[in-house]
Amino acid sequence: MENRHLPTITGDLRAHIVAVPEEIWQCSGIVILGRRIKSLIFTTDIAIIRNTNADAVLAVYPFTPQQVISHAIIQASCIPVLCGVGGGITGGMRTVRLAMDAEAQGASGVVVNAPMGNDTISMVANSIDIPIVATVLNENTDIQARLDAGVSILNISAAERTPEVVRSIRERFPKIPIIATGGPTGATIAATIAAGANCISYTPPSTKELFSHKMDDYRMKGI
Repeated sequence: MENRHLPTITGDLRAHIVAVPEEIWQCSGIVILGRRIKSLIFTTDIAIIRNTNADAVLAVYPFTPQQVISHAIIQASCIPVLCGVGGGITGGMRTVRLAMDAEAQGASGVVVNAPMGNDTISMVANSIDIPIVATVLNENTDIQARLDAGVSILNISAAERTPEVVRSIRERFPKIPIIATGGPTGATIAATIAAGANCISYTPPSTKELFSHKMDDYRMKGI
């Protein structure tokens, strides 16, 4: 079948956005609460979230989750948000309360980090009606135990080994939805998709990097 023409509409002020790599659109995507998601932007920067063509936000950060942060991101975002609710230093009933609050605020899913115990995941699953996404760091994780506890989606983050880990898990669990980090290039993204990822998370340039490029343009124009 021939590729159909894709009409693209933009504006002078909104043409400059953080665009995810084109290779991401080749994956199948995951339908979450009726919305098909192929790309997740991994950031908590509201300015970037409001200026990206990604399908959804992966709002996970290296501090204990706080309702005020998830609320701000969800309220500012015009795309679905998957919120981190703990897994390292945060767990137990605190994670359950965070997950319930995230759902009430409008999150499309919650993310638990790799150290999260299955007992806590079960408590979360019994308390909310949005998907639980579990981060997986290697192929030795007991995936079946995660699924039995109530996990709906895997988020595989294994650095340069991500395609290898995705392939290993996909062979054992052919139908489980998989989000995976795509890596730094189009080639690494394509390899991750070929290994079996349904959805790719993309880490955008920092605000500092984006500003640097913009300032270089201004200098070239003699401003």
